[in-house]
Amino acid sequence: MKVAEFIRPESVVIDLPAKSKSRVLQTMSAKASEALGIEEGPILQALLDREKLGSTGIGEGIAIPHTRVPGVVNPFGMLARLSKAIDFDAVDDIPVDIVFLLLMPGESRKDHLNALACVARQLRSHEVLKNIRSATSADELYAAIILQANSPE
Repeated sequence: MKVAEFIRPESVVIDLPAKSKSRVLQTMSAKASEALGIEEGPILQALLDREKLGSTGIGEGIAIPHTRVPGVVNPFGMLARLSKAIDFDAVDDIPVDIVFLLLMPGESRKDHLNALACVARQLRSHEVLKNIRSATSADELYAAIILQANSPE
């Protein structure tokens, strides 16, 4: 599975303004709702419920909020680079500036884990992270996340 299978160029946001974890999740839920044509409320609630289980801040300034949502037909990804790093209760306590939202069909289990592993692998690449953090446009940000890194370093 490749990230390009579930993220589209219009699903990247460069310099998303947000002051808190809850605001990031709310803003990204609204954008996902628009893109998917489903209600925002269930998306946001599913993400908040997932965060109650433990932060999806995986370290090194990265968060991968993920959940299954009824009404989602295919895996859906959205990447946001925040305008300013925020506290996300990450495992290493480093503020987060890169957020990859992953929404999966309500009944999907295997695809969910495969997609999550794919995103995590991609975001472990120092080359990919450097390109995400230095992108000056949404097109560059999209190209950075779909780049097939030579090695996960």
